[in-house]
Amino acid sequence: MASGTGRTVTSAPGAAVANMGAGNGGTGGGLGASRSRRSRFSCSRWCTDIFNYLLRMRFTPEELEQRYKSREIDKFLEKERHARTRQVKLLLLGAGESGKSTFLKQMRIIHGVKFEPELIREYQYIIYQNIIKGMQVLVDAREKLDIPWGNPNNECEATQAKTFHSTHGISTDMFLEYAPVISKLWQDSGIRRAYERRREFQISDSVSYFFDDLDRIARLDFVPTQKDILHCRKATKGAYEFTIKIQNIPFVFIDVGGQRTQRQKWTKCFDCSVTSILFLVSTSEFDQVLAEDRKTNRLEESKNIFDTIVNNRTFQAISIILFLNKIDLLAQKVRNPETDIRWYYPQFTGNPHKLLDVQKFILEMFIKGLEGQGFSGDICRILERNIVKIPDFVDVHEPQISAAAEKTNFQTIPQATFYHFISIPQFSPVTAEQF
Repeated sequence: MASGTGRTVTSAPGAAVANMGAGNGGTGGGLGASRSRRSRFSCSRWCTDIFNYLLRMRFTPEELEQRYKSREIDKFLEKERHARTRQVKLLLLGAGESGKSTFLKQMRIIHGVKFEPELIREYQYIIYQNIIKGMQVLVDAREKLDIPWGNPNNECEATQAKTFHSTHGISTDMFLEYAPVISKLWQDSGIRRAYERRREFQISDSVSYFFDDLDRIARLDFVPTQKDILHCRKATKGAYEFTIKIQNIPFVFIDVGGQRTQRQKWTKCFDCSVTSILFLVSTSEFDQVLAEDRKTNRLEESKNIFDTIVNNRTFQAISIILFLNKIDLLAQKVRNPETDIRWYYPQFTGNPHKLLDVQKFILEMFIKGLEGQGFSGDICRILERNIVKIPDFVDVHEPQISAAAEKTNFQTIPQATFYHFISIPQFSPVTAEQF
C-alpha cells in the first residue's frame, strides 16, 4: 500500500492532489490543476534534457551542429515548397519591342512597388542614351531619305550629333552639353519629316516623348518620373525575374529577351512550375520590318512565333494569354492617311482607317485555326475602349489567377496599352519548331 502510494506520488503527484481535492467536495481542485500543469511541464523539460544528454553521449559537438543545421535547412525547404504551391509563375514572351519590360514596369507601379534610387539613376542614363541615339538615327535617316533641311544651317549641329560617341556611358554633364544641339535639330522640319517616315527605318516609339520634354530633362536636378521610366527603352538581354504580391498571392513574372538571338533561351526558362505564358504583340508594327534582317514584317514575325509556341510540346500543358499591345500607336497609324494596312495585308477587307476594323483583323490573324485545336475562350469580344480588366476576357483554369485577377485593377494601366486575353488550355502534341 505504501509502496503503491509512493509510486503514485512520484510518477504523478498532481493527479494525487487533484483526487484529494475531488474527494473533499472539489476543494483545492484549481490548485491541483495548476500543479498538474507545472508537473507536466517539468516532466517534458526533464525528457528533453535526457534526450539532449543522450545525443551528446552519441554525437560529437560538430555532428550535433551539423544535425541542427540539417533540420533548419529541412524547415526552410518545406517553407519554400509551401510557398511555391501558392505562387503563380508567368512567362512573358513576344518579339523584340513588343512591350514586355514596359508591362512589368506597369505592374510594379500599379501595385505600389517603388523603384530603388539606384534603379532610377540607371533609368536616367538610359533616357540620356535614348535621346542621343534617337537623334543620331533621325539625322542619318533624313540624309538617306533625301529630305531637305528646314534650316540648312542645322547641318553643323547634325555633324556634331553624328560624331558623338562614348564608350563609358553618358554622364549628366555630357548630356547637358549636347542637349541644346538636340533641341535645335528637333525643331527642324526636315528632322520632323524624317520622324513621320519612321516606319522606313529602326527607331524607338518613345523618342518623341523625350524630345518634346527636353527642357525638363536637360536640367541638372532632373529625376525620372514614373512616366519617364515607362517610356525609356533598353533591350532585355537574358532573363529577368520579378515578383509582385497580389492579394497575398506571389506572382512571379519572368521577362525574356525577344530578339532572335535571345529566343533560344525561352525553353530554358520554362519548367513545370510555370502557370501561364503571357504573349505580347505590338499591334502598331504591321508596317515595320525587323531590326535583325531589315526585311521581315514585324507583325508577321510575332504571328509565326505565336504559332510556334501554340504548337510546341514544351508549352502544351499550360494556358497561353495573348496581349494585343500598343493600341495607342496603332490608332495613330490608322488615322494617318499616308499609312494603309492593305499595302502590307491585301486580304484586309475592312475600313483601313477605322481602329476597330484593324483590331479585329489582327486578332483574327492570331486566333485563326485555334478552335479546332482545343481552344476555349471568348474570342469575339473586342471593345472600342483601350483598357479592359482581366475578368472580362481571361478564361484560365488556375484558381490562383482567377482569384487574384478579380482583385487586380488593370484599368489603372495607362491607356497606352490594349489587352485582349484568351486561354489555350491543352493542345495535342505537335513536333516543335525552332524559334
